[in-house]
Amino acid sequence: MDNVKTHKKASVKLIGKPIEIFEGKKATAELLATKEMTVDALELVHGGFTFGLADYAAMLAVNHSNVVLASAQVKFAAPVKQGETMIAEAVVIKNEGRKNEVNVNVRIGERLVFTGTFICYILEKHVLSK
Repeated sequence: MDNVKTHKKASVKLIGKPIEIFEGKKATAELLATKEMTVDALELVHGGFTFGLADYAAMLAVNHSNVVLASAQVKFAAPVKQGETMIAEAVVIKNEGRKNEVNVNVRIGERLVFTGTFICYILEKHVLSK
């Protein structure tokens, strides 16, 4: 996707793939749950991958090169299994200058598996810049 301004080196296999971005408003990303993400013989996917996708979608909704996650309030609503494709939809619900509040829902089909509110800040320079 040409309009991605943040997390440009994010792994499609580990974090997700951008589907659509409306900068400062909303974004959608998807992630296929793979064997490497599972934690047991029943093919349960570790929740960290679901959270990572949701975080990435929030970053894409803000879509600024210096956006960072400050905090998140989340709920895991249902399990994810290997082979399922998660779709994260992120919507910026409040913008106060550099602070953005983003709601994210992750679904597999119609089934809600994760929901959260992410507080994202746009920094003046990259978080690792001196």
